[in-house]
Amino acid sequence: MKVLVTGTAGHLGEALVRTLRKDHEVVALDIKPSLFNTHTGSITDRDLVKQCMQGVKVVLHTATLHKPHVATHTPQQFVDTNITGTLNLLQEAVAAGVEVFVFTSTTSVFGDALVPPPGAPAAWITESVTPVPKNIYGVTKTAAENLCQLYYRNAGLPCIVLRTSRFFPEEDDNRKMREIYPDSNLKANEFLYRRAEIEDVVSAHLAAMERAKSIGFGTYIISATTPFQQTDLWDLRAHAHEVVKRLYPEYLAIYEQRGWKMFPSIDRVYVNELARTELGWAPKYDFKYILEQIKHTNELRSQLAKQIGVKGYHTEKFTEGPYPVD
Repeated sequence: MKVLVTGTAGHLGEALVRTLRKDHEVVALDIKPSLFNTHTGSITDRDLVKQCMQGVKVVLHTATLHKPHVATHTPQQFVDTNITGTLNLLQEAVAAGVEVFVFTSTTSVFGDALVPPPGAPAAWITESVTPVPKNIYGVTKTAAENLCQLYYRNAGLPCIVLRTSRFFPEEDDNRKMREIYPDSNLKANEFLYRRAEIEDVVSAHLAAMERAKSIGFGTYIISATTPFQQTDLWDLRAHAHEVVKRLYPEYLAIYEQRGWKMFPSIDRVYVNELARTELGWAPKYDFKYILEQIKHTNELRSQLAKQIGVKGYHTEKFTEGPYPVD
């Protein structure tokens, strides 16, 4: 089967190409040159998109401007790439007779819905939560999601939207958090409520490919399976450490050996139940898995993540951290 992957110079795009090319013919498009591209150019170029779409049966659309680009790119550039680029792909997919379209979105679309007011419990984030985008990144990703739904309704193109949580290997964009916690400590903590491993994100895309025709249109949160329940939300906001200790009594000793610590408060929990149920997705990496890895090795990443490495989002360097974003 012929599959078009966009954004193949990025972490996820490369991961998908590495995985798919074992069994499929892959057309790989990115504006940035990469060893994993078959075509180099922009999804805003409608003629190029049309060329890439020939004979394609499945589109996996990961190309995007990300949150770290908010301070370096204009709102119009976000609109051009994230909205117009997605529109070009959808239009040419329909014209080419594509059978499945999978759009990689982000939990960032939830925006301000992720932050409960002071004194409230942590937010329980499922697909039923209404997005409240707080920047141009979230606005354009939400608009692109809506375009996917429109092309399913009006053109009958099966579309699956995957709202992925953090899977990037770069350092955290919050300078304060970087100063308090070692990078591996930060990432390990996040597997409790807001992080996914790239190997699991790839498997979610493969599951979406398989189920899209029977589902038609669907939106799914892709994040590590949380151990928390809704009854934990008040305690998570006030003293997360106690909740984690109750669920994983062994975690404290493992963390103490490395000088690590748990966040004092967790303000939101991403819930992946719908993706596991409807897509048949079976993520492997969760906090329990990470604890086992910590006990036996200092390497928390999957083999796929190690192969891809750290790419960054900008060619330039910034004095305040990996991204010029607060």
